[in-house]
Amino acid sequence: MVFLIFLCFSSFLPHYSISSPLPLPIDSSSAAGREGVQDLVRSMNMSLHRRMLGDDCGTGNPVDDCWRCDPSWADNRQGLADCAIGFGRDAAGGKNGKTYVVTDPSDDDPAAPAPGTLRYGLIQEEPLWITFARDMIIRPTEELVVASHKTVDGRGADVVVGDGGACFVLHNVSNVIIHGIAVCHCKPARTPLASSSSAGGGLSDGDGITVFRSTDVWVDHCTLEACTDGLIDVTDASTRVTLSNNLLRNHDKAMLLGHSDDFPDDKDMKVTVAFNRFGPGLVQRMPRCRFGLFHVINNDYINWQMYAIGGSASPTILSHGNRFLADKDKEVTKRDGAPESEWSTWTWISEGDMMLNGAFFRSSGSPKPDVNTPSFAKSVSSVSSMTASVGVLSCKVGSPC
Repeated sequence: MVFLIFLCFSSFLPHYSISSPLPLPIDSSSAAGREGVQDLVRSMNMSLHRRMLGDDCGTGNPVDDCWRCDPSWADNRQGLADCAIGFGRDAAGGKNGKTYVVTDPSDDDPAAPAPGTLRYGLIQEEPLWITFARDMIIRPTEELVVASHKTVDGRGADVVVGDGGACFVLHNVSNVIIHGIAVCHCKPARTPLASSSSAGGGLSDGDGITVFRSTDVWVDHCTLEACTDGLIDVTDASTRVTLSNNLLRNHDKAMLLGHSDDFPDDKDMKVTVAFNRFGPGLVQRMPRCRFGLFHVINNDYINWQMYAIGGSASPTILSHGNRFLADKDKEVTKRDGAPESEWSTWTWISEGDMMLNGAFFRSSGSPKPDVNTPSFAKSVSSVSSMTASVGVLSCKVGSPC
């Protein structure tokens, strides 16, 4: 099953196999830093070893511990909808709807898709839980528009979306779950698609997953890499979104949360970014935030070329229990669009983060009464176990995943 995922990612260097230790830098500005990096290497290798053995139950990751240890997960796929955490925890996806099985990877007529294709299932008005009959590579000829009340569930198959085509667009929808999909090589749509669903279209600019004016969205256990623009964009008054357990790597702009400094409607945006691995091979936007409230919880950062967490237009950012391993650029944070006299009042809080190889987080502002550490957040000491199985999982029917 790993073969299709390898096809998606093998042309980008450096390539890091999930079955081999990650080559991490060991240079450090101090003896303590060197010791910290060495500890990280050991813990990462232990985590990868546990992943190879399938020893993933009871990791402390509340999403995974909710369903992965159950060997009958395939008989209760919709139970996944009860496992979300954070601001997107109410994303029901296609829960209580019919199961729709994708049997045809083609996308020959996006204006009138054939039954059995992914596109056909995504544009239906009724709630659907979408699964896949086998491993497949789907190259959408135009943007892949997702209607409300849909779950895209890749468990049990290796599913690649993109591979030179356009990718997912959520436009003015609610209740969407995307789980277990490899998203890569996404290109802009050739022409705006006049979709037959209420979700509309015409927004694809080469992002892996675009969330536009949408609510109650959960993206979990996806692997994203090498798209034309960003890997995940959440913009234009979208809110109640959780991005968890994803692997993002080998790309420039990883994750944009907020449309522009001139779009204050994003002030109500709330996004949880938890248990993801950022890197290796990322440059910036892990995430980049505007206006809203953002919880960045228990993620693993493996180098960045410019910065990790950035923002403008006075976003509120709580960084808790993340592990930051710097390369040449040591500062985790970056503010844009304002002088220090202004951004010094923005509430950017780091609590319990681990800084390695000279990494540092420049905090600002003061705590707000409505900005509390979420109950699911754990100590940074748990990051290795909680992120040991980020990205697409290798799930086999009849066994714990």
